Parts: sequence; C-alpha cells; structure tokens
Amino acid sequence: MAWALKLPLTDEVIESGLVQDFDASLSGIGQELGAGAYSMSDVLALPIFKQEESNLPPDSDNKILPFQYVLCAATSPAVKLHDETLTYLNQGQSYEIRMLDNRKIGELPEITSKMVKSIIRVVFHDRRLQYTEHQQLEGWRWNRPGDRILDLDIPMSVGIIDPRANPTQLNTVEFLWDPSKRTSVFIQVHCISTEFTMRKHGGEKGVPFRIQIDTFKENENEEYTEHLHSASCQVKVFKPKGADRKQKTDREKMEKRAPQEKEKYQPSYETTILTECSPWPEITYVNNSPSPGFNSTHNSFPVAEGNGSPNHQPEPVVPVADNLLPNATPQDAQQWLLRNRFSPFCRLFTNFSGADLLKLTREDVIQICGPADGIRLFNALKGRVVRPRLTIYVCQESQQTREEHVKHENGDAAANTFFVYHAIYLEELTSAELTEKIAQLFNISPRQINQIFKQGPTGIHVLVSDEMIQNFQDEVCFVLDTMKDDTNDGYHIILK
Repeated sequence: MAWALKLPLTDEVIESGLVQDFDASLSGIGQELGAGAYSMSDVLALPIFKQEESNLPPDSDNKILPFQYVLCAATSPAVKLHDETLTYLNQGQSYEIRMLDNRKIGELPEITSKMVKSIIRVVFHDRRLQYTEHQQLEGWRWNRPGDRILDLDIPMSVGIIDPRANPTQLNTVEFLWDPSKRTSVFIQVHCISTEFTMRKHGGEKGVPFRIQIDTFKENENEEYTEHLHSASCQVKVFKPKGADRKQKTDREKMEKRAPQEKEKYQPSYETTILTECSPWPEITYVNNSPSPGFNSTHNSFPVAEGNGSPNHQPEPVVPVADNLLPNATPQDAQQWLLRNRFSPFCRLFTNFSGADLLKLTREDVIQICGPADGIRLFNALKGRVVRPRLTIYVCQESQQTREEHVKHENGDAAANTFFVYHAIYLEELTSAELTEKIAQLFNISPRQINQIFKQGPTGIHVLVSDEMIQNFQDEVCFVLDTMKDDTNDGYHIILK
C-alpha cells in the first residue's frame, strides 16, 4: 500500500522535469535566434544554395584548375538542377570565349612567360554520332563545299598568336596564347543542329554539340603535345536569331510554371563556364582510297549497289564476290572495309578479324555505324547482292540452228541436245544499257551495234525503245539474230 501511495508522486516529479526541460529548450531556441547568431549571407553561402557548386566533384577531387574558359552566351533556363547547362548559339554569329589563368603563385612555373596552345573543337554530344563523326563531317563537306563548321573571328580576338584552321579539319581551330596576358578568342559556328538529324521533315529537334577546348604546353622538342587542361560545354546552334527566339520561349515557359516547379530548374546565367573534361582523342583517319595493292579489274559486270551513301566520294566498283571470310586476319578485314567504302569505321574495327565482324548482329552494326551505313555493312558482311530489276535470257541463233541441224541428221541420237542461254541483267532498263550488255556478250564495241529490233507479228521488226524494255517480262527468253549493216561495219540485232 505504501508503494501504491508513492506512484502519483513519482509521476508528478517526472512531469515537472519534462516541463522544465521543454522550457529550457524553448529558451535555447530563442538564444540561438538572437541577434548576431546567424546572418542571411552565411545561410546563402551554404552549398545547397549555390548552383555552381552543386556540380563540383567530391571534396577529394575539388581542385583549382589551371585555366578557366568562359563562353559569353547565356545558358538556358529550361535545364533541370544537376543537369549540364545548355547554351543556344546563332549560326555565323561571333561569340567571345575568355581564356582565364587560374594558377596560384608558383603553380606550373614551366609555362611562366611562355606560350601555350589551345585547340577549339565543335564535336557531337551524342555518343552515337561521335562514333561516326568523320562520316558526318564528310557528308557536311559534300553538301557545303568550301564552307567550314568552325571559324575564328580574328579581327575581334585579343591576345591570340598564330591562329590556324586546317582545311581538312572543318570543325577545329587552334592558336597560341600567353596565360599572363588578357586573351579573348571569338568563334563562329556555321553548322546548325538540325543538319545532323536523322529525319528532316521540318520541326525536328536538332542534335546538341559540344564546344571543347584542349590546352597544351611545349615538350622537350618544342612541340605542343603535353596536355594541361580540357573543358567543354553543351550547345545547340540555330539559324540566325533562332537562338534568341528559343531563349525567349524557354524563359516564358519557366515563368508560367508553379514556384514549386521552378525550384527544380537552374536559373539562366549570363555566361557559360566550360567544365573540366577528358582531352579529345587525336584521331588519324584512314584514307578513303583503296589500297594500292588492290586490283580492281575483273571479268564479270556486277550490279551496282543502289544504297550507297552520298556522303562518300565515288570509288572503284567492287566485285560482287568480294566476301569477307571468317579466317580473315585483322589486316585483311581492314582492307575489306576499305574496298567496300567503310573507311570511316576502320579505326573502330582495328582489332576485328573476319570472324569477329561476321559475328556482329544487325542491331550491333546499326548501333555502331548508324542506320544507313549499319544496314549497308550488315548486308555486305552477309554477302547479300541486290536483285536486278530485269533479267532476260538470250541464245545466239547460229548456235541454235547448228544444234537443230545436228539433231535432224542423227535422228533421236540428239534428242537430249540442249541450247545454251546467257543471262543479261538490266538495272536502268534502257536500250543503251541493253546494247552495252549485248556488245559484251558478242565481244564487240557497243558502237558496232546500230539498232536493236524485236520480231513482232507476221515477222515485222519493231525498234526496241526504253519503254519497250520496261514492259519486258522478267526472265523472258530471246534468240539473237544478227544482220550486217550494208552502210557501215555495224550490225543490227534482232530479238526473236
């Protein structure tokens, strides 16, 4: 009973203690929020409120970079937090890139009072397009002869020395500069993002590019090959004034969003800071021309491929029988790729043997080479030949007459005699093409065939025209008769 009487007292003690602790907590909060405890600048200095610090690597990797490159163009406001910034540029407009020296005192003393070389490139952001960069740029060169993708605006640039633009590298410029002096380079991008889209029906989104800057110092041989720093940013290029309209559209869209939604997006910055990246690999592309040791002469007349890419220069016709064998060495595979107009992909398949290439699936080659050349490579690997539009079979009348004469003389002994026909494959379905193929069959020049006739009803001779050939049935058989032209050394061909 005594223990039961003490229980309420114990509860009171516990309750009073909790109240005192709670009061102390409240008083503590008041003291913490007193004047001078916190300032708004301290709060805003926290990393969560600084967009530029949110993309930095962990503290272990947070180092001061020797250089910083600033593109003087505003970033898009329609980019989500923690995503890479996106900047819109106008085609052909000059944009300033400030080359800033970020070195601490005593850092990299070997480049003090010396020049460094920077290479600026416009490259693809999409990994798939990076694999086919050479092919894409060659296609652009084909459609825009004499133009460059990237140019320097030298009159507006400050502090650059010995600017160069290699005629064979349309997307690259380079120059020397002194980090201790003010340096600004103005660039112009002449291609637009929609020029490299897969389908061009209007209204499609353009592919993003990257502007990348790689900086090098001199080595012992006074060659600028020792890498110092690389940085890049993501851009899209529009037709003149298109970037301004796109920036305005993005800004208006963001203004219509709810405040909670706006917090998920980055603000638009007046300039674009290029972020550190890996150096761009120096690629030496294989020449498109076939190997000097390749003999392109052959006896057959193969059907020309109809799905060749227009992005390549005309090359020698490849024999249909040039199939890749499983026992081909990597060197043989490289030669096969060259002969079949796949030179842009030679570097990708450097170590592939014939067996390795033949094991690739259709999806594999399309992913590596893109849809157009991927399908072409897959068909070439499988030895698929394009079916001709029209096939006709012909036999010389002199041979048929001779065989029938032997049959009549020997009676049934020649009952099993058969006539030999030759196949003629036509693609263009023209009388000129038929003339050329018949001339090859007779081993004469096409100029020696004056006219080709088809024997019609009651033995009339009808002149063969392009329209008549287009109405021939596939795999039709003809007996060829030749008549000497009395006026010259030519012949007339009659199809019976």
